[in-house]
Amino acid sequence: MSPRPRKYRTIAQHPVATFYKPQGAPLGALQSATLSVEGLEALRLADAEGQDQASAARAMDVSPATFCRILAEARAVVARALSNGWAIRIEGGAYRLAEAAAPGAQERPWGGGRGGGRGRGLGRRRGWADDAPPDQTPTDKED
Repeated sequence: MSPRPRKYRTIAQHPVATFYKPQGAPLGALQSATLSVEGLEALRLADAEGQDQASAARAMDVSPATFCRILAEARAVVARALSNGWAIRIEGGAYRLAEAAAPGAQERPWGGGRGGGRGRGLGRRRGWADDAPPDQTPTDKED
């Protein structure tokens, strides 16, 4: 069985800049940390705009728990980079622009993404239609 495809996170805009480095340090001598684009969006929503976890999660079209995990990972990357004097590269992830999030819009992977999911199973939507209303019966369940 193949893993479930990674859900795209919604972002408001592409990053204004995709690379930051300490002033006065030669680029060739620096280590860098990679911050995903959705990690930057989580930092923007929670820390720059001060949104609460629930509204920020809705803005990114993820669950509050997923938003919390994305935010914690992003904060860890930035903290490691700042405390060690590393450059920060912003790239990758599975995301789409907010205007592309409208129903019927095509999802596009803007970054490379890590893939690999966390193996949490199929969930309610696929194959577990016993208690689902008739109009929400999955199409991939065999009869």
